Amino acid sequence: MKYERQQHFIAGKRHATTDSFVSVDPSCGQPLAEICKADEAAVRAAVQAGKAAFPSWSATPPMERSRILLRAVALLRQRNDDLARIETHDTGKPFSETSTVDIVTGTDVLEYYANLIASGGLHGETTQLRPDAWVYTTKAPLGVCAGIGAWNYPIQIALWKSAPCLAAGNCMVYKPSEFTPMHALPLAEIYLEAGLPPGVFNVVQGGGDVGAMLTSQPSIAKVSFTGQVSTGQKVASAAAAGMKYVTMELGGKSPCLILPDANVDDAVNGAMMANFFSTGQVCTNGTRVFVPESMLPAFEKRLMQKMSDVRAGDVMDPSTNFGPLVSRVHRDKVLKYIKHGIETDKAKLLCGGGEQPSYPGVDPAGFWVQPTVFTNCTDNMLITREEIFGPVMCILPYSTKRTDFVEDLVRRANDTPMGLAAGIFTKNIDLAHRIIARLEAGITWVNTWGESPAEMPVGGWKMSGLGVENGRRGIENWVQNKSTLVEMGGSVATVFAKL
Repeated sequence: MKYERQQHFIAGKRHATTDSFVSVDPSCGQPLAEICKADEAAVRAAVQAGKAAFPSWSATPPMERSRILLRAVALLRQRNDDLARIETHDTGKPFSETSTVDIVTGTDVLEYYANLIASGGLHGETTQLRPDAWVYTTKAPLGVCAGIGAWNYPIQIALWKSAPCLAAGNCMVYKPSEFTPMHALPLAEIYLEAGLPPGVFNVVQGGGDVGAMLTSQPSIAKVSFTGQVSTGQKVASAAAAGMKYVTMELGGKSPCLILPDANVDDAVNGAMMANFFSTGQVCTNGTRVFVPESMLPAFEKRLMQKMSDVRAGDVMDPSTNFGPLVSRVHRDKVLKYIKHGIETDKAKLLCGGGEQPSYPGVDPAGFWVQPTVFTNCTDNMLITREEIFGPVMCILPYSTKRTDFVEDLVRRANDTPMGLAAGIFTKNIDLAHRIIARLEAGITWVNTWGESPAEMPVGGWKMSGLGVENGRRGIENWVQNKSTLVEMGGSVATVFAKL
């Protein structure tokens, strides 16, 4: 094993349980560490630790909470590369990515919310109702919240959830994905070192059954979940039965619209970022790339020329920018979709495919797939309808001969039950804004793809989620509002007076 046994973290201390499972390095298929699996007693203990810590933490002034969180920010930045190595071993993502994106952007969110609460971000409003009466609102934390992470951006998602949760005065019990659990204990210990009181941030390890135990606890006030739509539906349903608050960041099948006036190089670069970054394991990926028929030959030619810039290799090599998929199970799922695209959908395969790739310097026991491009796709193909969550681009040509081609393009882009993200590449900014306004998606980009800074609220429409994360609006999902009307007239009005 490359790492020590990973335990839970409850009330400021490591906590062991008997059952365990093994985390695997996707780049080589070798075991990383033994991970303790939580039982019901451990889950209850974690929730109880949060309950015990909540009265003091929620009463801590926002400025003091901010100072503690900012000390955690400093520690995260100091240990960026060490944490990035853990992420690379656990996820298979290249170190060139984890060291510049995952910890950096997650820490940005923690810093954002620490500064927000220090500068009045939790203030309410005051309204003069009439000369002798006024209304004021206050924001109160929810209590003990459950955070359930995903495997594609482990530490970033943990920070996206815990940052506003803790900043608002809540406590959290966090369960990472069982596929990528290695970040959770280091993060918990950094929070403790920064001065976070024991019990404010707790960790339990395990799979979906542990998540179900956690979300069903009566004392959990909110569940924040990131993952696929089908699992999110179950989590939200269970939470609703207990009248718990929820934030759901789910999947997508996002359209990437290339308009006829777009620069071909820019369009290709955008489409590649929207499909091959993080080996395509990004919920906001623009996997339906709409290209005008007039541009299609030039677009495909330039795309094939640039595919050599997708460099698989030793994931610790700074020049590597493409890693394996996260697990054998997921690799097999993606390969099944690729096979269906070739054999059943009959899409034209431009590059990649279902064969086991052979990359120089890469362990063939890892969970590698080739970056794959299909073209001449249609809207009814399985590969263009379902979320593949891998490096599979589908090019859908469209005609510009009709004067109302934009109407048809918008209709096709919106023809999905999901609505997480969408983007446009064009020189016509006025047209871009008009189209963006009509796209049924919660996250949209113009002439770029994928960036989600701390200041930008992100969340899905339709089946892609509930609530938002990040930005000023993000903290509203971690508080409950109280309205108070104060009467200063000196007497209490009543309708029950003598006639």
